Amino acid sequence: MGVSIKRVYDKPDPADGFRVLVDRLWPRGVSKERADLDAWLKDVAPSPELRTWWGHNPDTMEEFARRYTAELGPREEVNTLRTIIAEHPVVTLLYGAKDPVVNHARILAEYLSS
Repeated sequence: MGVSIKRVYDKPDPADGFRVLVDRLWPRGVSKERADLDAWLKDVAPSPELRTWWGHNPDTMEEFARRYTAELGPREEVNTLRTIIAEHPVVTLLYGAKDPVVNHARILAEYLSS
């Protein structure tokens, strides 16, 4: 099982395997063809309230990770994502944030691997 993360703005690659957009909002300026998605699971993204509170501030990343992980626990969409991961040898979680470290997809990938 392999789960990786990648910006949705980066060029799709066959090595990405099954491509899942994990943002709540569609990424600006990206067409459906260019995104080359296999699935869009917007309900695994942080809640609008949590996303607004965080604002991608690296100084609050640890607290954001704690809150986001707590949000993920009861979500049925997480089970959907786990099923996708079990059914595909490689899954890439796509996100729109600019920073490859300060983003929710990284936290989601870590959560899924624990």
